[in-house]
This record gives sequence, C-alpha cells and structure tokens, in this order.
Amino acid sequence: QLVESGGGLVQSGGSLHLSCTVSGFADADYAIGWYRHAPGKEREGVSCISSENDSTYYGDSVKGRFTLTSDNAKTTVYLQMNSLKPEDTGVYYCAADTVGGVGCSLDLGGGPYNHWGQGTQVTVSS
Repeated sequence: QLVESGGGLVQSGGSLHLSCTVSGFADADYAIGWYRHAPGKEREGVSCISSENDSTYYGDSVKGRFTLTSDNAKTTVYLQMNSLKPEDTGVYYCAADTVGGVGCSLDLGGGPYNHWGQGTQVTVSS
C-alpha cells in the first residue's frame, strides 16, 4: 500500500514537501517513483529511487528544483519541491515497482510500476 500526503495550494516560487508511506511489501527490494498527472496530459515521471542502490533520478523539467529522499528501509519516501511553477500543477502519485530489475523508470505513463497510491493534488498559482 502506498499513501501520499503533503499536497496543497501554493504560489509560484513556493515549496511543498510530499510524503509517500509504503507498507505491505515483504522487503525493500523495490523502486519507488513519483509521477504527476495534469489534465489533458499523459502521466509524467518526476523522480524515482532505484531498488538496488537507492540512486535517485529526475525528469528534466524538475532537475535542480525537486529532491527525492527516503528513510533507510524506503518505507517513507519524500519529494521536496522548491521553486514551484504553475506547470507543476497536477495530481502527484507515488508508485512501487516490485518486479523490475535494476534502476528505476521515469517512463511516460508509468508502465513498469505495479502498485500506485491514490494521489495528492498540487496546485501552483501564478
């Protein structure tokens, strides 16, 4: 089970801190991805943390502004979002890939991820 929290309304240039609580998996051998979905657009990969060595990756649109961190067991994964822009608006989801290999995916649509949270709304006003 994955549960996101921390979304809300913020002005352009502001910050939000999202959390994803992960439970129900036998071990920490999974990758976690943060995705967002804006109306009329395909679900976009924002950031992810790999299963095997906890390396983190970012989509080009958020590099330098967003930071993914987690506790040692990857039971809580965070997304610190700074310098927010109106185009960051959307529903943010965390997702787990429990069957994939090394690394983690930011593929459009989120295909490799087999478990998803319910999402948290982020709205950035101009």
